[in-house]
Amino acid sequence: MQGRPTPRAFFWPRFTPGPTHQAPISLNPPEDAILTTQAPSQLWTATLGRLQLEVPRANFETLLKGTQALRFDDDCLVIGTESAFAATWLEERLAATISRAIERIAGQPVAVRFEVIADTDGSAPDSLHDKQRERSAQRSNTNSRSADERDSQFGSLPLNPRFTFDEFVVGPSNELAHAAATRAAAQPGRVYNPLYLYAGVGLGKTHLLQAIGNELKSRGMHLIYVSSERFTNDYIRSIQDGTTEQFRAFYRGADALLIDDIQFIAGKSQTQEGFFHTFNELHMGSKQLIVTGDEPARQSLLEERIQSRLEGGLVVDIQPPDYETRTAILREKSKSLQTQLPEGVLDIVASRPFSNVRELEGALNRIVAYAHMTNSPVTEDIARKALGDLLSTRQEIPMTPSAVIKAVSEQFGMEPEMIKGPRRTKEVSLARHVAMYLLRETSSLSSPQVGLALGGRDHSTVLYAQKKMEQLIETDPELRSVVATIRQRLASQPR
Repeated sequence: MQGRPTPRAFFWPRFTPGPTHQAPISLNPPEDAILTTQAPSQLWTATLGRLQLEVPRANFETLLKGTQALRFDDDCLVIGTESAFAATWLEERLAATISRAIERIAGQPVAVRFEVIADTDGSAPDSLHDKQRERSAQRSNTNSRSADERDSQFGSLPLNPRFTFDEFVVGPSNELAHAAATRAAAQPGRVYNPLYLYAGVGLGKTHLLQAIGNELKSRGMHLIYVSSERFTNDYIRSIQDGTTEQFRAFYRGADALLIDDIQFIAGKSQTQEGFFHTFNELHMGSKQLIVTGDEPARQSLLEERIQSRLEGGLVVDIQPPDYETRTAILREKSKSLQTQLPEGVLDIVASRPFSNVRELEGALNRIVAYAHMTNSPVTEDIARKALGDLLSTRQEIPMTPSAVIKAVSEQFGMEPEMIKGPRRTKEVSLARHVAMYLLRETSSLSSPQVGLALGGRDHSTVLYAQKKMEQLIETDPELRSVVATIRQRLASQPR
C-alpha cells in the first residue's frame, strides 16, 4: 500500500556551525556580583534588556514591557504581570526563553513563575494557577452556554497603559504621524478615517496605535484592539464554530477598530474578505479605523480593494529617529528606570546608528543593568564596556543582499544559486528561510524586494518565513545558534 504523502513543513537538521568570531562581551557579572535574593529587580531589568533583542517586538511591547520582579521564592523568580492573559501567555509560550535569558545573566539556573499583580477589580490573585483553575471551571460549562453568550470567545488584546501620547517622544522623523494620531483620537470617525501608519520594526507605530486606544478608552468609547493574527484566528474560528453572526456583531459593534501589522493577512483571501466587509460596515457608520503595517498600502500585497480603502484616508510613515530624537528618547526612558545618565553616556548611545527605538531601549537597559550588577555608577567607561560588542560591530550601512545570501550559503555548505533557485529539499528550504529572515533584519529591503533577491518569490512567502523564523528561534536553541553565527559572520565583514 502506498503511504500518504508527507506534508511540507519546517525541518531542522543538525548543523555543523561554521567558523565563529570573537564572542560578544557577556553581561554575566563576576562571581562576587552574581545576583541573590536581595536583587530580583536588577536581575529582571538585565533580563528584559536581553529579551528586548530576542523576542518579537509585538510580544515584548504588549506582554513583557509592563512586567516587574516581585520576589524570589527559593530558587524561583516571581514575575508580576498586569493581566491574567499576559501571565498565561508568558507561562505557556515564553517561559523557556525567559529562563534561558535569566540563566545567562545570573550564571545559574533560575526557575520563573508569573503572577497577576492586580486584577481589574483591584483584587490580587495569589498566583497564575488560581486563574488557570478558574478558566478550567469556566471551560467545563462551555457546552451549556447559549448562542448569544458565545461571542465572548472574541476579545480585544490588552492595551499597554504606558503607551500614551505623553510618553511618545516626538521628533522630525515621527511628528506628522504623532499629529495625525492625536487628531484622530480627538475627533474619531470624523477626520483621518481610516488612518494608516506604516514603519519598520520598532519605530513607534504600535505605541501610537495603542496611545489612540488608551485615549479613546479613557473617554468611555468601545474599542477593539487586535493584531492581524488575532483577527485572522477569530474569523477562522467563527467559520469553524458556526459563530459568524457573533463575529460580525463583535467587530462591527465597536466605536473604533485598531488592527496592528495588517501585512500578515496578505495572501489569506478569506481573512481579507472578512476584513473588507468589517471595514466597510464600520466606515459607513462613521466609526474610526486605525491600521498599521510595515509598508505603504499601495506597495503591499493586500488585495487592491483593501489597498484602495486604506489609501482613502490618511497614510503616514514613521522614519528612524535622528540623533536629537534618539537623545530625547534615551533621556525619557532613563526617567522610567530612575537613573540619571550623564551627557557623555547619552552621546555614546545616541551616536550609534540604531535603526529603531527598540534597539535603543535595549542598549539603555543593558548599560543600567551592567552598572547595577557591578555596583558601579553609570559612566562613559561602564557604557563602553556594557556595549562593547555593539560598539565594535554595528555598521551604519545595511548589508547587501548578495552578502547576506553568501553568508547563509557558506554556513549551510551550499552555493548561493541553490538558495535562489527552485529546489525545495529540507536543507535548501531551511537555508532559504533563514536568508529571508536575515535579509529583512540586516538590509533595507522591503518584503517584495527580498522575494525578488531570492529568485522572484512571493511577498507573502517572505512574510510567512519571517514570522515562522521568529517563533522557531525562540524555541530551537540549535537554530538560534546557527543564526547567531551568521550574524557574527556578517558583522565582521566590511560593507
